Amino acid sequence: MSSGEVLPQGAGYGVVVGIGLFFSAFMVGLTAIQARYTGFSPKNSEEFSSASRSVKPGLIASGIVSAWTWAATLLQSSAVAYRYGISGPWWYAAGATVQVLLFAQLAAKLKLNAPYAHTWLEIVGARWGTAAHLIFMFFGLATNLIVSSMLVLGGSATVTDLTGMSTIAACFLIPLGVSIYVVVGGMRSTLLCDYTHTTVLFAIILTFAFTVYATSGSIGSIRHMHYLLSEVSQVTPVVGNAGGSYLTLRSENGLIFGVINLIGNFATVFQDQAYWQRAIASRPSTTVKAYLIGGVAWFAIPFAFSTTLGLAAVALSAVPAANSSSQDPLSSNFTPLLAPLSQAAISEGLPASVAAATLLGQSGAAALLVLLFLAVTSATSAELIAVSSILTYDVYVRYINPEATEQQILRMSHAGVVIFALVMGIAGVIFYYIGVSMGWLYTFMGVILGSAVCPIALCITWKKASKVGCVGGSLVGLAAGIIAWLVTTSTLNGKVINVTTSGGNYEMLAGNLASIGVGAIVSTAASLIWPEEYDFTSTRAINNNSVAVASNKVGGEPEETEDEKKVPETSVSSVVNEAPFDNELDPVALDKAFKFAARASVVLTLVLMILIPLPLFFAQTIYSIAGFSVWVIVGIAWAFLSAFAVVLYPLWESRAALRMILRGLIKDIFSPGSGKYVVPSSVKESGA
Repeated sequence: MSSGEVLPQGAGYGVVVGIGLFFSAFMVGLTAIQARYTGFSPKNSEEFSSASRSVKPGLIASGIVSAWTWAATLLQSSAVAYRYGISGPWWYAAGATVQVLLFAQLAAKLKLNAPYAHTWLEIVGARWGTAAHLIFMFFGLATNLIVSSMLVLGGSATVTDLTGMSTIAACFLIPLGVSIYVVVGGMRSTLLCDYTHTTVLFAIILTFAFTVYATSGSIGSIRHMHYLLSEVSQVTPVVGNAGGSYLTLRSENGLIFGVINLIGNFATVFQDQAYWQRAIASRPSTTVKAYLIGGVAWFAIPFAFSTTLGLAAVALSAVPAANSSSQDPLSSNFTPLLAPLSQAAISEGLPASVAAATLLGQSGAAALLVLLFLAVTSATSAELIAVSSILTYDVYVRYINPEATEQQILRMSHAGVVIFALVMGIAGVIFYYIGVSMGWLYTFMGVILGSAVCPIALCITWKKASKVGCVGGSLVGLAAGIIAWLVTTSTLNGKVINVTTSGGNYEMLAGNLASIGVGAIVSTAASLIWPEEYDFTSTRAINNNSVAVASNKVGGEPEETEDEKKVPETSVSSVVNEAPFDNELDPVALDKAFKFAARASVVLTLVLMILIPLPLFFAQTIYSIAGFSVWVIVGIAWAFLSAFAVVLYPLWESRAALRMILRGLIKDIFSPGSGKYVVPSSVKESGA
């Protein structure tokens, strides 16, 4: 059964265009309500780019979950479940969760060392000058481009597979509707949209889970899923798995994917302005809390989803083994509903779509289409506002118009959204025509981006970090990663280098390890041998008139200092209000938050990456029905708890704002015009 025959082509256009425009209209309406009844207006550049740095932890956590849920989260996680069995969901989820948890440390240091920055690149520029700023801007924009290309490629491939819609049209139409509400509402609109998408996301994922494991006539129970996976393991065993079974964590290729996943996703979190943007928008006192909640909650999405549809795609292709001894009462007289998928189809992330379409027909295909569209558009909105901020503050204000007015900055922010929406579509089409899939890009991103991970972290957190060492480590690591990737590809494939041969596990593993490893070693070693003594005075002064710009770098080059004088990082402060002292920016409290983030994130990382999976890997256990039942039930329960954390908790913490909006609406109904928010006189007098 081809999933491409399930829905008509019009359904694809209906979802991509219709739902996209609906959400745009919905978010435009929410933005208007927000501006009228709360006083937050996206006509202010600070509100547009950073939501006035006032967002509470629940909404930030929901935004993190939404921004980190790409097309790859749903499609690639199911693909690795299809390839490697139950180890795939764990290594995908754990390997992409720890970065968000560890990023909590950077978020705490951001609030301590650069509380009024708009982008992480502003911090690099303030500390190390123009040359470093431009080099790291390459890594930052490359990250956004690769992430956006994966979003467009994964989304368009599945829309095309389910509906027959033109892939080219999907590449351009997917960012279209998103750009409308981002331009109108800015960062706060993006977070509200993230919350809406996350709510629907969990509802559909849980629906699929209960369908597969409780109500489906084809599977319908954990016991029968276990039986079908056991049968497939006997007929077509998984190479590198204990006993060739899909029901074991002893998977060599699964472990290799886990390492690749871990490295690549460090790059796409630490270098993606979208995650810094949420830290910037967060209230200082709750930033760490938001990232820890968001990271733990996100784990459930790929784990539960791929344990459901990824394994279902395997189970639905089951053929009874000739020597089967199973006594499963549902095992007699069945035939496979799915033919085995090609490697190309798996790389495009299609196991989830064919499983959904086979199990639920048109309703399953439609639900997956909506789910995927929401995931793609929410992550797309995060990328659009992120790149818009970089183009505005790190290109336009820093290099083109340092004395930009408020309106000029706002216009550039809007233009940046539109420009990158077009770039996303063009990049998706280019990768499509040269034969690069979402899966290939996903494993390749660490080769290009991994070398800058450690240098960026050192820049934000360590006063002794060396400019020469960190910039050099990024460049040398990039070269090492590409060389290791190409040499390994040539060696293992008879000197044949193309998209197919270069995408293997060992080829990508070599490139990923060389890139992040060399970058980390060079930057750390150079900083220990030739340390700087930097007190972050100039980064704390970014966009803050109340702090004098100063730099006490030791060993910095004189010409860089002159560049900094010519293009001051605090130039944008002339068009924003002087930042009053914020009690939440108390250095002692923020330092405590950083230490808590360090302890909590490191402990959670050890649990997810070592203490749970490695003992199970070395035990070579093939799970019985009882063991597999625990595995599935934990995944579903985790999804429920995550939904409470990022769907219900944000409503509770925003109850005062919701009451304010409700009061304003009621006043306007009974006395038109009386409900509009009025700035308190005390605030007006203070000039805030």
